[in-house]
Amino acid sequence: MFARSHAALARAGSHLSRNRLRVAFVVVILLSAAAVAAASTNSLSTASAEDVPDAPPTGNHTVVTESGRAGTITAYAPDGEVSYYNNTRTKYFDADPVEGEPLTVEYTATDTIHTAGPTCSDPPCALNVIERANLSTGEVDVLYERYDYKETAGEWHDADRINETHVVVADIVADQVFVVNTETEIVEWLWDAQSDFPVEGGGGYPGDWAHINDVEYIERGEMAGRIMASLRNQDQVVFLDRQEGLLEDWTLGAEDEYDIQYEQHNPDYIPESRGGPAIVVADSENGRVQEFQRENGAWTRTWEWADDRMQWPRDADRLPNGNTLVTDTHGNRVMEIDDTGEIVWQVESTLPYDAERLETGAESAGGHSARELGLESRTETGGDDDGGDVLGIDPLGVLGEFIRSVLPHRIYNALLFATPVWMGPSEFAVGAIGILTGLLWAGLEVRWQLRDAGIGFRLPVYREGD
Repeated sequence: MFARSHAALARAGSHLSRNRLRVAFVVVILLSAAAVAAASTNSLSTASAEDVPDAPPTGNHTVVTESGRAGTITAYAPDGEVSYYNNTRTKYFDADPVEGEPLTVEYTATDTIHTAGPTCSDPPCALNVIERANLSTGEVDVLYERYDYKETAGEWHDADRINETHVVVADIVADQVFVVNTETEIVEWLWDAQSDFPVEGGGGYPGDWAHINDVEYIERGEMAGRIMASLRNQDQVVFLDRQEGLLEDWTLGAEDEYDIQYEQHNPDYIPESRGGPAIVVADSENGRVQEFQRENGAWTRTWEWADDRMQWPRDADRLPNGNTLVTDTHGNRVMEIDDTGEIVWQVESTLPYDAERLETGAESAGGHSARELGLESRTETGGDDDGGDVLGIDPLGVLGEFIRSVLPHRIYNALLFATPVWMGPSEFAVGAIGILTGLLWAGLEVRWQLRDAGIGFRLPVYREGD
């Protein structure tokens, strides 16, 4: 009798403990969900012209393109207000000013085709275009276009004008750099990365193998007439001669040498007349922008910049005033850094790709090298966000930074790319707490059900005599 009563009390106590744990789990999950929901209400969006935030005033117009969740091209007037906006294309990439027409730009863009037809037998496919847009009148002209058979790794991220009739194109689809006459639509020169790089390296072949994301026609100095190209998946910036091909001695970086650069974007060339040869480059997966100087037949790093928020930079231009215009895609911002390393201008953007300061020449065309300017590197960290601090400590921020520190930078960037734009370290921490709590709860429920059914488990290793 006593034994039965004791067993009943034990079962009651067990169920009471279980219910308390269930309540605790529910509270934690609800608090996590509420915190994530609250963060989502502050979501940044540039999906429509009405949502785009104004920028601080500058002396010039600034053009920003996006190629993420929304494809947009936005122009800010010197007073910071939006003066032009277009989201007609699926993705917008590199934009350059047209010489002699200060408020006209040329850019590459991609449309995703979802329906089968004469130009797409197996959707999704891509329509790649080079367009010219007058930012004052809104008039847009297609200069050259090509339909391609795939959408993933199926874009042209950059095109650079050589003269009135010819442009050089970075072709991710075929891992090529080609020069096309936009009047005749005849490709007059082509370099195939497979001719100089093994297909065993880079990304998965024949998928996103080289990911040639930038080209630049060099107009002045020792390398005049050559073409600089960025092979992202080989971690290299290369120089091409249209007669000789790849100039191996001028290559910057080496595959998987991540201390030099890691899947870089948008290198800009600075010639001797402005303190070069030098290259300003967005070192994307290392979360920094940097510059290399050519000296004694080799490249030497002479400047780098990063802050706590820097996550995935994809463009860096040296301006004539000595400042550097930087696009930080997963930092959700475009910013201007002065010669002391301070941010002197910044505008929020959902997932910016490229930024161009008009009336200053194309990209780094008017800028001088870091060595000539005497720029000092700045990569120190130290967060200044004290929201949620407890006795000077932000627990969620600490946990979020821990998550960011233990995950490889590339994996963390992939998470940022796949999750909503408002998700940051603190939101990942809250989400992780909610998910882990749910998994723990589910595991305990299974264990309790098995125990109630009289099913037990023993460890495969136990002490002698047990």
